[in-house]
Amino acid sequence: MTYLRALVRDGRIEQRIARRARILLAMNEQDTIVSELAERFELDRTTIWALCRRFERWGVAAVDDAPRSGRPRRLSPPPAGRGGAAGLL
Repeated sequence: MTYLRALVRDGRIEQRIARRARILLAMNEQDTIVSELAERFELDRTTIWALCRRFERWGVAAVDDAPRSGRPRRLSPPPAGRGGAAGLL
């Protein structure tokens, strides 16, 4: 839980990751009601429970994005003819 608290405090972390950490920290408290938590974060209760199941399976890695299917993005090569240098008009 210390790692999750650090994620929440770190101002440089992506907000979707910090939000997942906040949800997991709230779920660690015994008096948490899932429907109230879902309303507070504007999520469905099943989303909260899915995150909890991910946490049970993967631990703190559950706050990170899951791998996406599909082809990875590729960047186009730089345009030819300018010598590779960007210029001003």
